[in-house]
Amino acid sequence: MNLAGKNVLVIGTGKSGVAASGLLVSQGADVILFDGNKELDKEAIQSKTDKKVQIVLGALTKEQEENVELLVLSPGVPIDIPMVESFQKKNIPIWGEIELAYQFAKGRIAAITGTNGKTTTTSLAGEIMKAYYESVFVVGNIGNPYTDVALETREDTVVVAEISSFQLETIDQFHPAVSAILNITPDHLNRHHTMECYIDTKFNITKNQTEKEYCVLNYEDEVLRQRAESLGVNVIYFSSQRILEKGIYLDENQDIIWKEDSLIKVCNVHDLKLLGTHNYENVMAAVAIAVKIGVPMDVIRKAVCDFVAVEHRIEFVAEKNGVAFYNDSKGTNPDAAIKGIQAMVRPTLLIGGGYDKGGDFTEWIEAFDGKVKLLVLIGQTREKIAETAKKCGFDKIVFAESLEEAVNVCWQNAESGDAILLSPACASWGMFPNYEVRGEMFKELAKGI
Repeated sequence: MNLAGKNVLVIGTGKSGVAASGLLVSQGADVILFDGNKELDKEAIQSKTDKKVQIVLGALTKEQEENVELLVLSPGVPIDIPMVESFQKKNIPIWGEIELAYQFAKGRIAAITGTNGKTTTTSLAGEIMKAYYESVFVVGNIGNPYTDVALETREDTVVVAEISSFQLETIDQFHPAVSAILNITPDHLNRHHTMECYIDTKFNITKNQTEKEYCVLNYEDEVLRQRAESLGVNVIYFSSQRILEKGIYLDENQDIIWKEDSLIKVCNVHDLKLLGTHNYENVMAAVAIAVKIGVPMDVIRKAVCDFVAVEHRIEFVAEKNGVAFYNDSKGTNPDAAIKGIQAMVRPTLLIGGGYDKGGDFTEWIEAFDGKVKLLVLIGQTREKIAETAKKCGFDKIVFAESLEEAVNVCWQNAESGDAILLSPACASWGMFPNYEVRGEMFKELAKGI
């Protein structure tokens, strides 16, 4: 698309919006970077962007609004706010940062979504690709804007992209060669409103794929299995629970097996540096993606066995007086936090709570399964979680006003052989800018004991 001279409005002044603005200016567009929060530091935003980008905070003028020819949304901007809906009614094209990047990028894309496991799977798939291909970029929700690297891609490039449901709301022609949906459990219902809408949004990742291309799905996820029959794409299943006729699975010997024309052992789970069944599923998904992008199995096998766990995802931090500290700050919803508890092999003092995304905590509490000695709650959701826990018969609960207090409470109640786990089952917003900052603080507090 020729954007020279086009008036483009980018909403959202974070990393994604800044990167999108840079790409647009390089293509000759006239760009307004907008944020409704008039209290932001305009000079600080301008220092991160091209000087040709006009920064507008608070409100647009009528003239600015009427001149918009393309709207680019950052992932954090809902599509159902009045401002965006007004542009929809005028039939102004609305893209996300991912779609904008796609319009100018070259090469093949492996795109990964799902409620949980996206970052680990994307990171691992990226490492596998880098072990074989010369030009590889790992982008998207993992923290690297696609628009930052779109113009650096070549025809032989492989782009590995972690794609969130927010990013999938605003794709148009985005077209992966291989897609993956790892699982679907309730999340972001405050944004998507209904589970059906959330599921439909996740399946947008396949909407431009053809019957010659591939989508990797979790056989053990009933929603994915039901929808698979109606997809116009080749489906490859992975399973941690059963032997498949075709696909990739975990067998009774804890071997990961790839089965297509023949049966190939990828590795045994004891060869991996990752803990937990959920991580074995992430490995299987990454292997399937890599096979279909053309990486030989011997290259895949070595990369998988060398891979170390992603930061903030059941990350071992330190051991003090026989007490192990684990940082699972990326457990931002109940289902992800369940995986954190399931990976623990010690009596656990658990720190939970944070921003309320509208989820239910019952299954998370039920997953404690005798492992959790003490639940220390922080943030907006602490009363809601405590009420749920008591209904489930769990009452070993303490409220804390801060993460620092929560860590101290856990430490005072821990004994040698225990684990202290930060796995909040909630987003970090309200107390921290993101889960990374929350996780880093936890690690500092643990190491400082």
